Amino acid sequence: QVQLVESGGGLVQPGGSLRLSCAASGSTSNLVEIAWFRQAPGKEREGISCIRRNYEWTKHADAVKGRFTISRDNARNTVYLQMNILESDDTAVYFCAAPKTPSVPGSCRLNTRVYDYWGQGTQVTVSS
Repeated sequence: QVQLVESGGGLVQPGGSLRLSCAASGSTSNLVEIAWFRQAPGKEREGISCIRRNYEWTKHADAVKGRFTISRDNARNTVYLQMNILESDDTAVYFCAAPKTPSVPGSCRLNTRVYDYWGQGTQVTVSS
């Protein structure tokens, strides 16, 4: 079992920055692949960034490419999402997730269906 806890959300003005954290506990040796998702009111949950354990692969959705950066500190069992140049469309609850079975080496996934462990989410609101 893996437990994931997100933090770092809040209210920020357009153009501002936030850094989200996802702290993992439990069977962390299996955390090869971790992803960030978000869900805005009335919309489906969407994958935005994913990373493999040793940085051998990262991926960002087109909507956040160039503005968001995913990273991880394996010693702290923590994954980060640095969000810059935030826009009102980035307002959502942000979740981190991990699968029981990671993807093949050299890839990571942004599909909600393959992820089994989820955090409770952290709210990000971008507003002036």
